[in-house]
Amino acid sequence: MSNLNVYVCSLLQVLECYIISIDLIIIPLIWALWIMLPAYVPNPVAALLGGGTPIDFGKNYSDGNRIFGDGKTYRGLITGILAGIITGLLLIWFAGRFPASVLPQHTLLSVTLLACGALLGDLVKSFFKRRFGKDRGSKWPIADQYDLVAGAFLLLLIGDPAWLLDVVTLPVFLVILIITPVLHRATNIIGYIFKVKEVPW
Repeated sequence: MSNLNVYVCSLLQVLECYIISIDLIIIPLIWALWIMLPAYVPNPVAALLGGGTPIDFGKNYSDGNRIFGDGKTYRGLITGILAGIITGLLLIWFAGRFPASVLPQHTLLSVTLLACGALLGDLVKSFFKRRFGKDRGSKWPIADQYDLVAGAFLLLLIGDPAWLLDVVTLPVFLVILIITPVLHRATNIIGYIFKVKEVPW
């Protein structure tokens, strides 16, 4: 009988750890990906479909360096934002077609702010990279990984703070901080392999 009690207690501990892992890891991970997809998509799409007229029209800033550089174009900006919004609309459609209360609910406003903020954050980062004399494609740790998060969250804080504070809990925010650099590096390596990007970072 004592062996049975030990077995039952061990099983209960395993189940408890499993439930805790779902609450603290798996659900925040799913939420983080679901929330950030409209912000994650624009950058790789802009890199893939960009080109053409630079946003700064090839002009230099007062320091003699380009304002943004040739890597930031109107075509990339527009296609990237549209791709992010379309991704968000697909998530909205999916949530309506297959209701799942465990997932946060996107809105047209939230996906638009996420998509626009991601590329605006990237654009602001490029502006400051040029001010520090960094060439296109050069590494700038932290800023390179979190520019899209900063831009997206800033626009949400301005345009839809209630949604942001409701869905981005502390565990979800921490997961976003962890997975964003990983996804950033992975997409850059893939882009480099397929000759979309000049460098794998």
